[in-house]
Amino acid sequence: MTIRVDEESVIDGTVADGFEPVRETFAENFRTRNELGAACAVYYRGEPVVDLWGGSRDTACKYQWEADTMVLVASGTKGMAAAAIVVALSRGLFALDDRIADHWPAFAQHGKDEVTVRQLLSHQAGLATLDGRLSPEQIANTEFLSDLLATKELDWEPGTRQGYHAFTLGWYASELLRHTDGRTLGQFFAEEVAEPLGLAFYIGLPEEIPDDRVADLDAFGMLDMLRNFLTMSPRFVLSFFNPWSVTSRALNVLATSQPSDLNSPAFRGVEIPSANGIGTARSMARLYGDLATGGEALSLDEAVFAELIAPPVPPSGDRKDVVIGIETAYAMGYSKPSPDFRFGTSDAAFGTPGAGGSFGFADPDAELGFAYTPNRMGLHLKDDPREVALRDAVYECIGYRSSETAPVRT
Repeated sequence: MTIRVDEESVIDGTVADGFEPVRETFAENFRTRNELGAACAVYYRGEPVVDLWGGSRDTACKYQWEADTMVLVASGTKGMAAAAIVVALSRGLFALDDRIADHWPAFAQHGKDEVTVRQLLSHQAGLATLDGRLSPEQIANTEFLSDLLATKELDWEPGTRQGYHAFTLGWYASELLRHTDGRTLGQFFAEEVAEPLGLAFYIGLPEEIPDDRVADLDAFGMLDMLRNFLTMSPRFVLSFFNPWSVTSRALNVLATSQPSDLNSPAFRGVEIPSANGIGTARSMARLYGDLATGGEALSLDEAVFAELIAPPVPPSGDRKDVVIGIETAYAMGYSKPSPDFRFGTSDAAFGTPGAGGSFGFADPDAELGFAYTPNRMGLHLKDDPREVALRDAVYECIGYRSSETAPVRT
């Protein structure tokens, strides 16, 4: 069904019976929440129940968002990349409590010999930062990147703190895969996750994908971020603009001047498994929908699925995130529900939000996979109002209501 929201915005797609409120909320985002272009998709009990897209895929509002339009989802990539890791775990390529150095001997430098796979995937490895900013050419040079990561010194004692490994998580995970399987994470994801599920999602966009399939990003600038976060989290802003802080050294690792630079052809084409995934909301929801119901399509091992839905193992010290300054919870490469970020119907839920507002997650208790992907980047670290409105509408449709702590069954 096609709906004209205003002179510039048209939304299209389908919803199953009973999910009409999600379409109404999607339209309301364009009317009252400054949406430019976006898509939203939901799988429920293994079936697609929401598949919506609309608005403009370019900032000049000349071209409509189409059914196959893809968009960069920033850290929403982490959840897709983590699916490759859970497949690798299911196949026995490595185990959660393995020491990374046992598979990648060069990694053991500077006291990293005892760091485990579990600690890395829980953002507790103490490897959140890099010194200097990487160009696309350096990222594409696998041996250069491998040596850079191997020689990195620890930011804190592994297991004692947690801090958002904003970019490094994906590269370390990729090196672990490369040393156990031979393929990079992007290659493994393409062949072992995207291909079996028929996903239009890429970590390292192939050259043959036409430019007009990828939406432009309407990104905020540094001044916008400064104004916004000074009211929301002054401490975060001060840390971000302090070049010696863990926050700055974790988040400023790319040779870019603004967030939208990540959507340039040069950065699209390299593998940044924590940040430059490009795809459709439909594909993200398809993957999360499978994971929410046990990962049958990916042949997940039962023990690996049990780890996905288990409560996260907290660090031995302060649970406040060293990098972003809020109380967080991580496991298996995913964000988990925490006091400062509640989602899903229980702590079994897992997913990853992305800078700008994107969010994809699995809710195993509700057997639900959800994804929202906008191209107008918002200024929330989590819980973008556009996404929250859609998420709440979905839960209302399946008989839940949301509260400040978590959706609770009515």
